[in-house]
Amino acid sequence: MIDEQTDQSKPRSSFWRELPILLGVAILVAVLVRTFVLQTFYIPSPSMEHTLDIYDRVLVNKLVYDFRSPHRGEIVVFKAPTQWTGNPKGEDFIKRVIGVGGDRVVCCDPEDRLMINGQSLAEPYIFTENGVQDPAADEEFDITVPAGRLWVMGDHRSASGDSLEHYQQSRQNIELATIPEDSVVGRAFTVFWPVGRATWLTVPKPYDAIPNPQG
Repeated sequence: MIDEQTDQSKPRSSFWRELPILLGVAILVAVLVRTFVLQTFYIPSPSMEHTLDIYDRVLVNKLVYDFRSPHRGEIVVFKAPTQWTGNPKGEDFIKRVIGVGGDRVVCCDPEDRLMINGQSLAEPYIFTENGVQDPAADEEFDITVPAGRLWVMGDHRSASGDSLEHYQQSRQNIELATIPEDSVVGRAFTVFWPVGRATWLTVPKPYDAIPNPQG
C-alpha cells in the first residue's frame, strides 16, 4: 500500500514542478507571436467608418510584408509620420492603401471617382450616411506615388487625416503626403470584435481592374 501511494504521488509532483516551465513557454510563445506574427488593434477614431467602427478590434498580420510589399486596397496599420501627428514617438494609424509606388492617382473622373493609372475606381466602402456617400476626395489632385511609398486614405473621407489631407496641408509635398513602406506594421485582415461585426477584410474586387503603372 505504501508503494502504491508513492507511485501515485510521483506524477502529481512532477506536474507541479513542470507547471512553471509550461507557463513560461506559453508566455514566451504568446510574446513571440505578438511581436513577430499577429497583433490586435482597436479602432479609436471614425476615419475608417463604416468598414471599421470606433472600438472595433482587428487582427493584424505582422509577417506578410516581410515577404512582399503592400497591395492596393489592403487595410494597413502603420506608424504615422511625425509630421502627421506631432508626436516624435509615433502613433499607430489604420488606413486603406490606394496607391503604391509609381501609381498615378487622380481626382476625379466625370463620375467623381478616383482614377489610378487611368482606370476609374469604384469604392463602395466609402462612408455613407442616410443614403449620402462622402465624395472620393474633397478637391481635385493629380499625383504620382514615389517609389517605396504609399498613398493611403480613410474610408470615411470627410473624417480622415490621411494622404490627401497632408498633401493639402503641406502645399502639395508628395513626400510628406505619403508614408514609407517600412513604416507599415502589418495588414488588418479581420474584424473579430464585437462578434456581431466579425468579418474578413478582403481587397474589394474593383482593385482587380487597376493596371500597373506604365514604365
